Amino acid sequence: MGWGPQKFRELKTFFSEVRSELKKVTWPSKEEVYSTTIVVIATTFFFGFYLYGLDLLMTELFTKALGTR
Repeated sequence: MGWGPQKFRELKTFFSEVRSELKKVTWPSKEEVYSTTIVVIATTFFFGFYLYGLDLLMTELFTKALGTR
């Protein structure tokens, strides 16, 4: 059950099928990739700042409510 000739044939068949399937893929254009990347980065920053502000607010509220510091 080692790496004999049969395994290499199976491996060759596998990669041949992978290549065939990759040719069927509809790849996005550079513009589409660029624009969606910008949206993802902007959304990440937005939610990052939102959660940071929410954390500051909650910290302040709990600090005042519990009378700590």
